[in-house]
Amino acid sequence: MGLALGLIETVGLSAAAAALDGAADTANVELIGYEKVIGVGKSVSITINLVGEVASVQAAVEYGVKAAKKVGTVLSYKVIPRPHEEVNKLIDMFSENIKKAPKKENDETKE
Repeated sequence: MGLALGLIETVGLSAAAAALDGAADTANVELIGYEKVIGVGKSVSITINLVGEVASVQAAVEYGVKAAKKVGTVLSYKVIPRPHEEVNKLIDMFSENIKKAPKKENDETKE
């Protein structure tokens, strides 16, 4: 079994959050990154990047898209099963970006 990369591009954060929730509730996938692009159709698009076993990613993307469409607009989605090693470099880049994302402290946890 190989890994797959799943991408879901939405307009706005609400649809992206719904897509991620639907995807993560459906199958054993990992969020490895997200991309925010300002100016897509005079809106902000968010692309979530998921990785996991091929069947898991296919199911996760399918249900993530359905969930996102209930609250907003899905611009595109794609599953790349068993990606070429060059695409794996992109997966590594996504993973590094999410690890570097700044963590915000909750006011309640501050002393």
